[in-house]
Amino acid sequence: MKLGIDFGTTRIVVVRADRGNYPIHTFESAEGEAREWWPALIAARGRELRFGWDAWSMASEPDWTVVRSIKRLLESAGPATEVEIAGERFGLLDLLTGMARALKNAINANEPLEVMVGVPANANSNQRYLTAEAFRRAGFHVSGLLNEPSAAGVEYGHAKREGKAAEELLLVYDLGGGTFDASLVRLQDGEHEVLATESISTLGGDDFDMAMAELAVSEDQFHTLHQSAVFTLLEQCRVAKESLNPNSRRVALDLDLVHPEWPAKQVAVSDYYERCRPLLEETLGAVDDLLSAEAPDGIDCLYVTGGASELPLVPRMLRERFGRRVKRSAYTRAATAIGLAIHADGQAGFRLREKFSRYFGVWREGDGGSLILFDPVFSKGDALPRPKEDPLKHQRKYSPAHNIGHFRFLEATSIDSAGRPGGDIVLWDEILFPFEPELAENPELGTVPVVHSQVSPSQEISETWTCDANGGVEVEIANRTAGYSRKYQLARWKSAAAVAPARPSRRKARA
Repeated sequence: MKLGIDFGTTRIVVVRADRGNYPIHTFESAEGEAREWWPALIAARGRELRFGWDAWSMASEPDWTVVRSIKRLLESAGPATEVEIAGERFGLLDLLTGMARALKNAINANEPLEVMVGVPANANSNQRYLTAEAFRRAGFHVSGLLNEPSAAGVEYGHAKREGKAAEELLLVYDLGGGTFDASLVRLQDGEHEVLATESISTLGGDDFDMAMAELAVSEDQFHTLHQSAVFTLLEQCRVAKESLNPNSRRVALDLDLVHPEWPAKQVAVSDYYERCRPLLEETLGAVDDLLSAEAPDGIDCLYVTGGASELPLVPRMLRERFGRRVKRSAYTRAATAIGLAIHADGQAGFRLREKFSRYFGVWREGDGGSLILFDPVFSKGDALPRPKEDPLKHQRKYSPAHNIGHFRFLEATSIDSAGRPGGDIVLWDEILFPFEPELAENPELGTVPVVHSQVSPSQEISETWTCDANGGVEVEIANRTAGYSRKYQLARWKSAAAVAPARPSRRKARA
């Protein structure tokens, strides 16, 4: 069975590829109702864990701690990262694997599951590794990862472009539960080429829930709440948010469910929209940046997807800016998963060309060690290989000056005119490679001082960098003179604990 899985911040949506049809998989909720999504929740009591709808049902139990939005931790995490939940520490990769395994059990299929999994367009290499590895460990066959707005573009092509051959320039506006992505896609015949992407990795529907909570309770009240009460409050805000229509004027929140002594609260929709407007202005700023750089002559269509885009204020503000070019997916919450299933199908006739959304490279010494320079091995905009194509490959050759190579990796969203990385920078942990042959078998290179060497300049070193269709980066470093090499699957091997907050922080809109 081939599936598209949109691993969202708050909801996971699964779509099957079924002989040219793409039905949404339904799950049984905690109340026994059929739902077209599975909650991305983790509940813990001591070392005991529950996931999805089972975790949802524990929200009212005071001895259980429920964690929302675990996906937001991935951007700064690594395979060794630990998460603290109610005093207990868990490996983040173990939690993700447990969630994926529980999802597989909930799908309840009696056949192998071949899946295409969605990731945010701005996801770094480490986030992609963690996502793919968790699903693999859970027993899925992961055929690939695909950027979420790119998948939504595939869904658009399937739904809107049947029989059309003319070129169309599409901007996908994807506002999900925890992230915002805007991708510019050129469509012609069955070819989808992703030209460029802009993202905000910390803005989504979770922030709209918090905006309503800020209107419902004071900051002092909020910080007196137990974690289970915070979950109840935010879930009430989410339900109220999702009930809004263009004619809504007020929403009611039953705060006695949050705290027995608190009365019901009426929130004016106009006040709520006033709180949300600066957040949406951030998304429009990202769209403006993308269009001014990549499509100064305009676009043919702005395609709106993502569950958070159902907030009535979103299409209103977009139409104020883009008029009739704005079109909404009929499946705003499932468009990404549908596109992933179409891509997994392999028989739908769509060809997608993805590109790097960041610069990836390594710090190097220059001018005899007096300068530190950034060497972008893969550049933003480089086209990724399609599935089953040979990986991208770059090679560096040199004679080193030091006894040990100290490689420090990073990703950046921009590079200035002097070649310095800027914008959103993700620093990676480091690897050490023995340039001097006598150190080749030393297992404790970290204890050896890095010094200038008389031997190393006579050694020829090569670095062979490869990148696959999923954006995974690998480097093989070899001492060609002495005949030894080491291969590294690059990821941010972060060991410091990322602590899951007992309650979400109150987000301040950026200027």
